[in-house]
Amino acid sequence: WVVAVYILVFALGLLPAGRLGDILGRRRMFVWGVGVFTFGSALCGLAPSMEYLVAARVVQGIGGAMMTPQTLGIVPALFAPKERGMAYPLFGLSAGLASVTGPLLGGMLIGADIYGLGWRPIFLVNIPVGVIAIFAALKYLPEVPGTKALKIDLVGNAIAVLALLLVIFPLIEGRQAGWPVWCFAMIAAAAPMAVLFVRWQYRQAGRGGPQLLPVSLMENVNFMVGTGMVMVLFSGVPGFFLMLALYLQNGYGLTPLQSGLTTLPFSVGVLIASGVSGRLGLHFPRRRIAMGGLLLAGAMVWLRTVVLITEDEILWMQFAVPLLLGGLGLGTAIAPMFQTVLSNIEGRDTGSASGALQSFQQVGGAFGVAIVGEIFFLQLRGLQLPGARAHEVYAHAFSSGVLYNLAAFGLVSVLVWRLPRPRPI
Repeated sequence: WVVAVYILVFALGLLPAGRLGDILGRRRMFVWGVGVFTFGSALCGLAPSMEYLVAARVVQGIGGAMMTPQTLGIVPALFAPKERGMAYPLFGLSAGLASVTGPLLGGMLIGADIYGLGWRPIFLVNIPVGVIAIFAALKYLPEVPGTKALKIDLVGNAIAVLALLLVIFPLIEGRQAGWPVWCFAMIAAAAPMAVLFVRWQYRQAGRGGPQLLPVSLMENVNFMVGTGMVMVLFSGVPGFFLMLALYLQNGYGLTPLQSGLTTLPFSVGVLIASGVSGRLGLHFPRRRIAMGGLLLAGAMVWLRTVVLITEDEILWMQFAVPLLLGGLGLGTAIAPMFQTVLSNIEGRDTGSASGALQSFQQVGGAFGVAIVGEIFFLQLRGLQLPGARAHEVYAHAFSSGVLYNLAAFGLVSVLVWRLPRPRPI
């Protein structure tokens, strides 16, 4: 629950927080969100018990949900269309690097055991970072006024939160609970709740009432197809790194720091590709997304082969090249994907669009972790034979689980051609 409760609260809060950014102003919501997240980080670092830590992670999740939609939502307000060709790749760079360098930095902090604090510095380090972010936002970000005429759709919020909860909660808890019937019942119940949400939004639109997810977004083919694509892409990323970390640390006994250093080429690939993507701006977005998906799929095939032929010792170079290729793929796909999905959204709906996009990104990540985790641990249990060596068992489990990642990234390369051609600037 230390991990799960943050994912749950964060995903549930993105939609309403995005809409609040439209109403109250995005800089204001960003600063408040960073403040709440920083306060929650301090509570986590000072937690005297596990129960207290879980409660502090709820505060962190609320803060994260408040600030995250504003980062994408503020881009169209601050940059002309031609300038967004650099702004979106920089966002993609920060998001991609954060997801893959977090384990490395966390491993370094835990390994350093600063003042004997053990794991606590991984939360306490957010305090100075948060303070700097608040002062930087107040100094460098102009005030982006909200649209006071917009109202909050309280009923729509409640339905959306319930629908997401019905999906995310069983995905988080299902494997550990042994996938009882209630897990599948909750997931099945999410479908009629989603239909109810759509009907309510259309009812609100007909009455001129507030909408959590504006009907204009739901009728935007570009946005809806793109949102599905984001879900598929990000369903393959966290599950992959979960399996790879378990393979390296449990299969070969690597420390968290050594494991993070092994995956470092992926971060380098994201950095290189994001820089190139920034120079390309808004040119050839669909081709770049397709290429990114194919590079990621190719990296999965390569890594699967490497894992199956690796014997008693990890050879860094054998993993470095395919991981670099995967990083190039992710860095190539992220920026044009967000550009394409959000390029035609009207200014007053950018916060809602950003919140929805990132909320479904989190749902995709939770779904991917659940599927990949189930495949991985199912294979792991089946291969626990007398005399079997740990790295062989984990290698076969990894090779089975990574097939989902391969399918997800390959599907992105196909789905992208369902996106309408972006309007010329």
